[in-house]
Amino acid sequence: MDRLSQVLWRERELLETLSYKLAVERLVLDSGRTDGLLLSATREVEGVRAALRATEVLRAVAADEAAEALGVAPDPSLTALADAAGDPWRGILLDHRDALVRLGAAVTRTPGVGAGQVPAVRPSRRRTLVLIAGGAGAGSGGRGADAVDDPSREA
Repeated sequence: MDRLSQVLWRERELLETLSYKLAVERLVLDSGRTDGLLLSATREVEGVRAALRATEVLRAVAADEAAEALGVAPDPSLTALADAAGDPWRGILLDHRDALVRLGAAVTRTPGVGAGQVPAVRPSRRRTLVLIAGGAGAGSGGRGADAVDDPSREA
C-alpha cells in the first residue's frame, strides 16, 4: 500500500505541474510569441504528459500488487482498494482519489493551445484527459481515479 500511495503522490504532483505548464503555454501563445518560447512551452507540456503516462503504468502495477495483497480482483479502482484496506489506508486512498479528481478537473479547465491557432503546436488535451480519467490501458480498468468526472460513481 505504501508503494501505491507514493505513486499516487507522484501522479498528483505531475497533474499540478501539467495544469501550470498548460497555463504557461496559453500565456505564451496569448502574448503573440510563436517562436522558440512557444515551442519550449509546448515541449514542457508534452514532457509532463509523458511522465504522467509512465506514472500511470507504475500506478497500475502498484494497484494490482495492493489488490493481490488485499484479495481484491486485479485492475481495481481506488475506491475498491480503499474499501478492502480499512483504516488508515481507506482514508489515505480516498484522499488520493479526491485529489486526483480535483486536479483532473483543474487540468480540464486550463485553457490550452487550440490546434488551429499555430499549426506546429497541437498538444492533445484529449490524450491527457483520457490518461487522467484512466482510459483504455495501463491497468486503469477505464476508471483512473475512479472516473475523474464522477468521484461518487461506484467502481
